[in-house]
Amino acid sequence: MNEKARVRYMRLMLFFDLPVVTAKQRKDYRLFRKFLLKDGFLPLQESMYAKLVVNDAAAGSAVSRVRKHRPPAGLVQILKVTESQFATMEYI
Repeated sequence: MNEKARVRYMRLMLFFDLPVVTAKQRKDYRLFRKFLLKDGFLPLQESMYAKLVVNDAAAGSAVSRVRKHRPPAGLVQILKVTESQFATMEYI
């Protein structure tokens, strides 16, 4: 992929820390994780997912969908990075 094409693509990095003490919280966790997979997020680690989007509008739509499906308890964060920045990730 050439450098110009890479700049227009972005990755949404999603991090979450959800409580799983009660049966309801465990169900909320499972449903949220299932939503993420169905919406195109891929797991990088246990509570860290990434999704490739083609532009800022697609990123905004994805963030809106995550807000809609977010469990009532816990922390969900999204970081938007360019494809070039994502490509510099080092696996140690």
